Amino acid sequence: MLGHQLLKSWQNRHDVRVTVRGPLENYARYGLFHRGNTIDSVDVCHTDRLREVIDSFRPEAVVNCTGVIKQRAAASLAVPSIQINALVPHQLQQLCGDAGARLIQLSTDCVFNGKRGGYLQTDPPDATDLYGRSKALGELTSPGTLTIRSSIIGLELSEHQSLIEWFLAQHGAIRGFTSAIYSGVTTAEMARILEFVLTRQPELHGLWQVAAEPINKYELLSSLSAKLGRQDLTITPDDSFHCDRSLDGTEFARQTGYRVPAWPDMLDELAAQIQNRSELHEAA
Repeated sequence: MLGHQLLKSWQNRHDVRVTVRGPLENYARYGLFHRGNTIDSVDVCHTDRLREVIDSFRPEAVVNCTGVIKQRAAASLAVPSIQINALVPHQLQQLCGDAGARLIQLSTDCVFNGKRGGYLQTDPPDATDLYGRSKALGELTSPGTLTIRSSIIGLELSEHQSLIEWFLAQHGAIRGFTSAIYSGVTTAEMARILEFVLTRQPELHGLWQVAAEPINKYELLSSLSAKLGRQDLTITPDDSFHCDRSLDGTEFARQTGYRVPAWPDMLDELAAQIQNRSELHEAA
C-alpha cells in the first residue's frame, strides 16, 4: 500500500527504484512500473538477492515497505510473519550498513495491545498477537537506521484488504466504531514525512512515533463518506468494539519541527485520490 505511493510521490524529484515480488509484466496494468524504475522477481527473504539489488543500484537510502499485515492469511502463520516482519529488517540493516545506505523501517501502532491509548515511544510494546510481536522485533534503533512507528490508510494496488478499500466496497448500512481510536496518517502524507526525514533530517536515527490527532473510526469514515458524496451508504455509530492504539507523536514533532496535517486536510486529499482512481477505471 505504501510502496507504490512512495514511487508516485517521489519519482519526479528523486532517482527511485522499487522491488516487486513477481515478474514485471504482472504489474503492467498499473501504468506505474517499468524497467527504468523497477527491479522485479525479488523475494526479500533471499538475502543474496537483496545484496545483488543494493549492489547494483547503490542507493543512498532504502525504505522497507514490506510486511505481512494483519488482514492477510499469512499473518496467522509464524514462519512468514517472523521472517518478513522481524528478520528481514535486521538483514537489511546489515546490507545497508555494508553499502553505506541509510535504512528506514516502517513499524506499526499494533505493537501495542490497544487497551489504553496515548502510547509514548518510550513505552515497551505489549502486543500479544503474532503480528504485533513480530513487528516489534523488527524495530531498529542503531545509527544509520530510522524506525517510523505509525499507521497508514490509503488505496491499494491489488489486495484491497485495508480499511479504506473495505469501506469503498460497502453499500447500504455499515457500522462505525466510536471506541476504535486511530492516530495514523494517509499514505500520501507518509510519503511527505519520509521525504522530509530523508532530505532534511540526515542524522535522525532510532525509533520515532509519527501521529495525527486521534480520531475514532466512525468519525473518520463518516467524514470521508461526506467528502465523497456517498448517498448509497449509511454509517451507524457502534460502541461495541473498544481499541485505542493512538500514539503520542510529540517527540518527533519537537525534534524535527514537522507537523502532521489535520484530518480534514488529509481526507480531502484521499477523497481526491479515490475520485481520480474511479475516473480512470471508468475511462478504461
